Amino acid sequence: MTQPARDLTPADAAPAADPSAAPSALAASPLATEVERRRTFAIISHPDAGKTTLTEKLLLFGGAINLAGEVKAKKNRRDTRSDWMSIERERGISVVTSVMTFDYRDRVFNLLDTPGHEDFSEDTYRTLTAVDSAVMVIDAAKGIEARTRKLFEVCRLRDIPIVTFINKMDRESRDPFELLDEIEKTLALDTAPLTWPLGRGRDFVGTFDIERGGVRLLDSKDDGHDSGGPPIPMEVPEIAALNPNLDAGEIAHELELVTEVCPRFDLAAFREGHLTPVFFGSALKNFGVRDLLDGLHRFAPSPRAQDSDAGPIDPADPRMSAFVFKIQANMDPNHRDRIAFARLCSGKLTRGMKARLVRTGKPMTLATPHFFFAQDRSIADEAFAGDVVGIPNHGTLRIGDTLTEGRDITFVGVPSFAPEILRRVRLSDAMKAKKLKQALQELAEEGVVQVFRPSDGSPALVGVVGPLQLDVLKARLAAEYGLPVEFDLAEFQLARWIAADDKAKLEEFIAANRSGIAEDLDGDLVYLARNEFYLGYTRERAPGIVFTDVKETQKGK
Repeated sequence: MTQPARDLTPADAAPAADPSAAPSALAASPLATEVERRRTFAIISHPDAGKTTLTEKLLLFGGAINLAGEVKAKKNRRDTRSDWMSIERERGISVVTSVMTFDYRDRVFNLLDTPGHEDFSEDTYRTLTAVDSAVMVIDAAKGIEARTRKLFEVCRLRDIPIVTFINKMDRESRDPFELLDEIEKTLALDTAPLTWPLGRGRDFVGTFDIERGGVRLLDSKDDGHDSGGPPIPMEVPEIAALNPNLDAGEIAHELELVTEVCPRFDLAAFREGHLTPVFFGSALKNFGVRDLLDGLHRFAPSPRAQDSDAGPIDPADPRMSAFVFKIQANMDPNHRDRIAFARLCSGKLTRGMKARLVRTGKPMTLATPHFFFAQDRSIADEAFAGDVVGIPNHGTLRIGDTLTEGRDITFVGVPSFAPEILRRVRLSDAMKAKKLKQALQELAEEGVVQVFRPSDGSPALVGVVGPLQLDVLKARLAAEYGLPVEFDLAEFQLARWIAADDKAKLEEFIAANRSGIAEDLDGDLVYLARNEFYLGYTRERAPGIVFTDVKETQKGK
């Protein structure tokens, strides 16, 4: 079937000009060439939309694994490789960010698989500060869900370009036009379908390639190891003959609408965050994944300038700079390791180089930086702007830290959020109190919980966004530290950071509210309130005191 070609970059043509690319004067330099190859993206979705399955299939089609659930050159371990924590395997959810690096054609992809559960929104938010684009996964039956909307808003705040993958087309699903309309109305985002489903649910037979005019069939073999091949030219009657429930007239009408009425893909609008290309498929059946990966290869932006207190930092600047957006301890239970995940913002990192930790002003040797594949890793002899590397350390690095090659700059936009739940930790064995204090310190540095130590000497409180975080904290304290604990209700419900331009006023406030004053991990002052009423009452009677529920974690001490 012949259809008019859309206004798109052909798959075998040179990529369209990248508005975020480095200046032309740097285009020929080896550094700029390596930076241009990088594509760093996250996958966002509501829980159960198929995000973890899609992550694995992207790795499969990218050649990083041979079989979903099996890492190349490893024994056949068929558990989900991007979910490594025991509580994740037990509950079938992702609760930490996994980082995976793989090559596809001439690109280097850094894929960050974020937690889908809302209780881990802070980890997800920080992760989104480290990416240049995102894949939004939508369940074809459920459409836009609450968690998807929240994550999209975070992307919008940072103008992150979004590619949409509508998943589970092989199951009962809503009308595709209805789904596109919901995206446009709910997210105020223009949609440009690049593939179109032929049938739905049990009648789903494949997708129509809007750009090239051919058809990809669901039952065609594409296990990630072959080229996938071009779409097959087919007439509408031939498509309808694939399934007795398909109607040739309906198919022709849909294809006419999608090719003539739906917006055309515009690279600039996509890069500016105003338009999303849409792909349809089934990650579970390996279908549509290659189209999505090819789309990321062609359209996703290369590393863009990152904001710092000295202005935007050009990724092609030869001086290395990076910021830490995540800390993870005990990824390998056999080695009590502690890894800081850092996004390179400019220049080149080489193994063994010395970097400056801006928060302390002290030098730090990057002796064994790693590239990651979930919990599997390899030494990174060199990495470039856009890459995500793991830096082993023993508590030196914290979330929000900036590493530079000599410059005194600090990257901005890596926040901490006030917790929504406060609890006291009850330890059955009081003799292990010192061990508990150290364990909470380490887990707070990771961002698993926040710890507040009251100035009146009472026991510390832990703060989390949601109850599932408490389950993770309890499980990790037991498994990694041998500390069985329970949680008790605290007399406080809210925590707010406090500050004042007038030091005397701040000291006066602290003296008057001693029982509700605490310090966080960084030693910053926090006011603990019994409820919203008390918080409002106190705020009204404390002119000059600033109460905030968001703190920039990268501020130097």
